[in-house]
Amino acid sequence: MTTQPVLVTGATGYVGGRLVPKLLTAGYRVRALGRSVTKLKGRPWSTHPSVELAAGDVLDKESLVKALDDCFAAFYLVHSMIADPKGYTETDRKGARNMAEAAAQAKINRIIYLGGLGGREDKHLSEHLRSRQEVARILQSGPIPATFLRAAMILGAGSASFEILRYLADRLPILLAPRWVDTPVQPIGIRNVITYLQGCLEHDEVLGQTFDIGGPEIVSYRKLFKIYAEEARLPRRWIIPVPFLSPRFSSYWIHLITPIPSSIARPLAEGLRNPVICHDNRIRDIIPQDLYNCRQTIRLALEKIEQERLDTCWMDASANIPQEWIYCGDTHYAGGTILELGYRIRIQAAPEEIWRPIVQLGGETGWYFGQSLWKIKGWSDRILGGTGFRGGRRHPTELRPGDPLDFWRVLEITPPTHLMLVGEMKAPGEALLEFNIRPLPDGTSELEQRSRFLPRGLIGILYWTILIPIHHLLYPNLLKAISRTIGKPILEGPERISRKREGRWQKR
Repeated sequence: MTTQPVLVTGATGYVGGRLVPKLLTAGYRVRALGRSVTKLKGRPWSTHPSVELAAGDVLDKESLVKALDDCFAAFYLVHSMIADPKGYTETDRKGARNMAEAAAQAKINRIIYLGGLGGREDKHLSEHLRSRQEVARILQSGPIPATFLRAAMILGAGSASFEILRYLADRLPILLAPRWVDTPVQPIGIRNVITYLQGCLEHDEVLGQTFDIGGPEIVSYRKLFKIYAEEARLPRRWIIPVPFLSPRFSSYWIHLITPIPSSIARPLAEGLRNPVICHDNRIRDIIPQDLYNCRQTIRLALEKIEQERLDTCWMDASANIPQEWIYCGDTHYAGGTILELGYRIRIQAAPEEIWRPIVQLGGETGWYFGQSLWKIKGWSDRILGGTGFRGGRRHPTELRPGDPLDFWRVLEITPPTHLMLVGEMKAPGEALLEFNIRPLPDGTSELEQRSRFLPRGLIGILYWTILIPIHHLLYPNLLKAISRTIGKPILEGPERISRKREGRWQKR
């Protein structure tokens, strides 16, 4: 057990977010790297005495060198498919080069990289899997030994692969599937993946080596659907392979049926054509563990979903980072570029009472008023290739920075007074939705809701102008609905926020 910290890149992602607490429990010091420290602070392990939070980006070599200072090892768990779906190959290439060079400069002991199965000799290897192979080659070409773990389909509550499987099986009793539905695959449970990753810190035999990691059985995707339906207690699902479904068409179908956007679904669907099975099982002798079969893994994942104990999710990864304009808040100073609309009410309630319905917005709870309008917005965004309502939200009553919330993402949260959401919908500009609760001297509270929009060109301005009447309908009625939900009367408002009226209730 080393006393030096271990760097975990991608610490807020699906795998990294599970690896960090595992390492902390095992007694390691962990330096968690993310582009947003605010997002890192939202993780339940962020206050652990053995964790350090570091701001950085693998595309910024200097930030990597700083983060790697005095580290024993680094986990490279970064993939740009979500942040840069169109150019992820070049982005991943640059990130890998930066890591290899920064690790050499910091003189760490080892790099551990989790990538995908698939041989370089396969002429039909998907771009997604080929990019993973290239990242491994770049890391292993440097002077620091890099261990490459090659995994096939990772099964676990919240993984992109599992969510595709779950939503397709749940929603489609009859599935017209491409020919890849009979492709052999060797899935591995996320718990086994995490154990292998930790084990690579503790065994020098893995230094600079490449290993295949998989579960104990080889199945087809058809078989996985059958196992899932049985474990989820669904009627039998009928799968009909058809020869004319291309990966592009499959990705659009996945986009409409599941929360996974087509930009992610397409490279995943292309990879499903490639048989991904383990040909090298040496790691089982080096890092022995009980491997979960597909049925056990699916059962554990469903139990977590039913118990609402989703530790991490594929949606945790996001390209959004705070932009300077978000904190300006002064449309006049910005020359009128930032468009803004807001309403507020004064309500006979404490901030804690008002906070409860606000922190439960979206998902199964909905938006309290005009739910059909919100759904139309979600579906139209989905059809245009946006996120839509995705899977709603991670937890029905808890929010943390970086959490997805329908087609928004939590940028900031300070219970019980402040919630800031940044839009992830398809729009000609950047959108922000903010709620603020202020206690007033007379024992009442002010609830303020603001919408801000940074348009991109004339189309963005027209987009905002068209939506203004809908916003004037939704926002004041949303505040009224929140008041009804907590059973407390509105004393003043709703009134539109204007510069002349700023702060007049606070003087009471």
